Amino acid sequence: MMALESWLTKFKSAAVVNLPDFLHRKAKVSILAFEIAGLMSKILHLWRSLSDASLVRLRNETITLPGVRKLVSDDDAFLLALACAELTDGLRSAVASISALCWRCTDQSLRQFGCLFKEFGDSGGDPHRWVMTWKEMDAKAKKMDGYVASAAALYKEMDELAEAERGLGKVLGAEGPQQLIVWKRREVKYLKQSSLWSSSFDSAISLLVRSSFTILARIKQVFGIPQIIPYNSSFISATVHPETPPPATTPGSIITTSTAALTPPPTTVGAASLAPHYAKLVVVVERMMQAPRARADVRDEMYGMMTARLRAMVRARLIGVGRGPPRDSGLASEWRAAMREIMEWLGPVAHGTLRWHGERSYERRSAGAVVRENVFVLQTLYFANMEKVEAAIVELLVGINYVWRFEMELSGKYLKQDYEL
Repeated sequence: MMALESWLTKFKSAAVVNLPDFLHRKAKVSILAFEIAGLMSKILHLWRSLSDASLVRLRNETITLPGVRKLVSDDDAFLLALACAELTDGLRSAVASISALCWRCTDQSLRQFGCLFKEFGDSGGDPHRWVMTWKEMDAKAKKMDGYVASAAALYKEMDELAEAERGLGKVLGAEGPQQLIVWKRREVKYLKQSSLWSSSFDSAISLLVRSSFTILARIKQVFGIPQIIPYNSSFISATVHPETPPPATTPGSIITTSTAALTPPPTTVGAASLAPHYAKLVVVVERMMQAPRARADVRDEMYGMMTARLRAMVRARLIGVGRGPPRDSGLASEWRAAMREIMEWLGPVAHGTLRWHGERSYERRSAGAVVRENVFVLQTLYFANMEKVEAAIVELLVGINYVWRFEMELSGKYLKQDYEL
């Protein structure tokens, strides 16, 4: 009897210890294939944003855009630090989602991914050698591309199957719809068996885990961030990092400071929460410049978009321009040239703001949604100086007001009370 009790006690202890492994031993991705495919797509986008071609474009084109230089900063190190912080914060967000899935894995090291990633970010420690060579990462990227494509195909087929089954309920007994449903079910079954759906959590999460380590290693190397514990960095050539490390990227701070570095200072448009609003106003003015006949249609829209501060600034600026009927064709030409010059550097920043904001708003609304364009926050109005942006917008508004009134005067339709801002 005592021997039996001893055996039961040992069995109970072993069961408690091994229960997690038993439960997860044959865990499959299943319905979470779509969420994991979304994370893979995000990881792939980050990796490709760090390609040599993308980084050379960032270094030689993006940070040299006239609008960026005029409104944000002309300091290369500051702009590159913003890009570094944004890429790191995007990776941090993906890692948080990956960590939430790791508990399903059998591999104990994968379950500890969150802590190990933080350690790697702080010190560079990589005890499991998860950082991959460039060749290995490219091979994994192709594999993840296949998983993402198959998940998209599976989602489409499952959606079509559900639609067909709903339609069959309305035409019971119809042979055509029944055959379609049989075919769709076979296709869904095949796609489930050959896609991420039937993969184990260990293999799927391992791809994301190792890719996350590799991407962070790439960020550290190309942006010249020093390491406390050097890892094997022979997998890439750091050919595009800045001459000096960006500010606020000392060892141990890259993960924890990335979000803080993306907080716009008080003097910026982003700090006033007006970046998308001012961007839309600039785009409306641009539309008026390109299509003069549409001005009457968008005039009220433009006026309604002006803040009280902008209206006061425009009124004060109009005092120097004059309120009488405009008849100076030379001055009208000068205003047109000035507006074109301003729009050449302000327009791209406004459009970049709307793309950046729209992509991230959609990403927050939709699980697994991915930013597809390499639009950095430094290309937007979020870090742009408020006074400079408002001064440029005021010049555009005053200029378009003068040119508009001049054209109305030429056509004999000028009425002061109707056509002035």
